[in-house]
Formats: sequence, C-alpha cells, structure tokens
Amino acid sequence: MNENLFASFITPMMFGLPLVTLIVLFPSLLFPTSNRLVNNRLISLQQWMLQLVSKQMMSIHNTKGQTWALMLMSLILFIGSTNLLGLLPHSFTPTTQLSMNLGMAIPLWAGAVITGFRNKTKASLAHFLPQGTPTPLIPMLVIIETISLFIQPVALAVRLTANITAGHLLIHLIGGATLALMSINTTTTLITFIILILLTVLEFAVAMIQAYVFTLLVSLYLHDNT
Repeated sequence: MNENLFASFITPMMFGLPLVTLIVLFPSLLFPTSNRLVNNRLISLQQWMLQLVSKQMMSIHNTKGQTWALMLMSLILFIGSTNLLGLLPHSFTPTTQLSMNLGMAIPLWAGAVITGFRNKTKASLAHFLPQGTPTPLIPMLVIIETISLFIQPVALAVRLTANITAGHLLIHLIGGATLALMSINTTTTLITFIILILLTVLEFAVAMIQAYVFTLLVSLYLHDNT
C-alpha cells in the first residue's frame, strides 16, 4: 500500500536515465513568444496575468529591487506551470521533491541576503539585534535572529513541498476509495466522486497560490535587503 501510495513521487526513469530535466524544461514550451502584431487569446491572457502579478509584486520595490522583476516573473511561471502539469494523470510533479525546492529557495535567499549585506550593511546587521534590547539578552537574541535568518529558505522549500504533496496524496486516496466503492454502493461512490472533483478544483487553486506565495516571499526577502 505504501509503495503504491507514494509511487507518483518517484523520479521517472527511461532506459535507466532520469527524466527530471525534460520534465523541468517542458513548462517553457507552454509560454511561446509571438511575433504577430495581434496576439491570440492565450498569449493575451498570459501577458495580462503577468502584468497584474508584476504590478502587485514590484510596487513595494525601489529601483534596485525592480531589476529582479524578470527573475521573479520567470519563477512564478515555472512553479505555477510545474504544479499544474503535475495534476495531469500519469504525470510527475518536480515540486514534490524537497531537494528541488531547496535548490530554488537557497540560491534566491542567499542572493537577497548577500545583496543586503553589500548595499545596506548596517541595516542588515541591525536585524540581528533589535533596538532597546537589554544587555543580558543580547547573546540570546543574536542567536535566535541568526537561526531565524538561516531557516527562511528551509521554510520556503518545506511549505511548497508539504502543500503540493498533501494535495496529491488526498487525490490519490480519494480516487482509490472511489474505485473501491463502485462495486459496493453507488450512492456513496457518487458522493466520493463529487468530493474528488471538488478537491481537484481546490488543488488547481493551491497550485497557483503556492507559486504566488513562494515568489511573494522571495520578493519580500529582496525588499528587506535592497
């Protein structure tokens, strides 16, 4: 049972070679560049959504922070499209792998922190010791603030991994229960199937929300350091 339950989280292989690289690069094919004077509806919808999200995220940034706009928009498109593709049957979701999410979170967090130490050294160091702290509490607060700083990328990665994994497990369990109940009770099967549909719709929303939350937190880390 456990092997079947977690089989969808195993990295797919072909001829003994992992297919993760092809799966990660596949979402880029969903966002083509149009050379036409008048775009089609899909590209127009993509451009409208990008403008809306970029306007919300970049409004809090100064000139230096706005130079990260292209990277942040690419990040939210990649995570969102990867999460949505993972909801297709017999597909694989790379964002359920903690190693991949850490690979995205740590460099982005480190880049924001290093930028802060280069541009605002005094302000960045001041975060480790709040103003008006009693002298006996200074060593403890410095340690606590240091731990909270280094735990930020871990929290980013674990949040994305846990939310996507939990949704996939629920869909797998309820789908299996629906198949098992088909030969037992039609009414219960219908109710379970309706719950499965509602959960799938919810997972579509969660996939987009988690991409937005991940990118928004990276944007906030950048705002604190620019």
